Amino acid sequence: MPSSVAVVTDSTAYLPQEETSRLGITVVPLQVIIGGRPFDDVVQIGASEMTGALEKWSPVTTSRPAPRRFTEAYDEAAARGATGVVSVHLSGEMSGTVEAARAGARDASIPVEVIDSRSIAMGLGFPVLAAAEAAARGAALAEAAAAARRRMHGTRCFFYVDTLEYLRRGGRIGAAATLLGSALMIKPLLHIAEGSISPLEKVRTATRAIARLEELAVQAAGSAPAAVAVQHIAARSRAETLAGRLARRIPSLTGITVAEAGAVIGAHVGPGMLGVAVSSAVP
Repeated sequence: MPSSVAVVTDSTAYLPQEETSRLGITVVPLQVIIGGRPFDDVVQIGASEMTGALEKWSPVTTSRPAPRRFTEAYDEAAARGATGVVSVHLSGEMSGTVEAARAGARDASIPVEVIDSRSIAMGLGFPVLAAAEAAARGAALAEAAAAARRRMHGTRCFFYVDTLEYLRRGGRIGAAATLLGSALMIKPLLHIAEGSISPLEKVRTATRAIARLEELAVQAAGSAPAAVAVQHIAARSRAETLAGRLARRIPSLTGITVAEAGAVIGAHVGPGMLGVAVSSAVP
């Protein structure tokens, strides 16, 4: 019997399509604007097209979905028989998407619990999956929302970028950190802290940065059961190598995925990004 609780998220989770299909998760896309022309993230544009635009120095920006797109998603869920919706989105510190979802929820025909994941990519994706899996087991609206929040608290995200320049352009990190990294030719390691992208460590070579990313992920996983996702922008070989090493080093690994993030993230971090999300269930 289908769950009476539907789950909605946005495209910046970059969940594998087989997972969204299996669990019936609705994905509302953000937009990427290239040279003044808007494209729906994932649906109309991927990371490779966005990377090409950046390399040509085309103007690239991103935009949150309109509230009506969320209202439509919630009402479509109701039409399919849902009696409530858990709607989980990227950090409000990075985007107005969660506010658009809240605005859309006010006009929805069924109750909607909107959750700010305080993260992005699989830092968002893991809580979405937790909510959807709870809903599939027959959980009520409050229970499915609580499952998402527990997984939020058990998930940590680390990532490496070749340069802070793209984050600086988009206003996602302080100019002082960008200047320091550029001046000293430092390869930055960052993490998601309090819903924002924050510098974590400074390493002098890409090789050392990726090795340190591995150590941080292993430490975050510890000995408890943990799922891991490795996401990248135009760096599949690095991502697969890192995933292989993590699979050998994390003792209680419950699953590991490798996937390319999409155009919205790529527009802000540029090619070469390598990120790891480590997620453990919190009682």
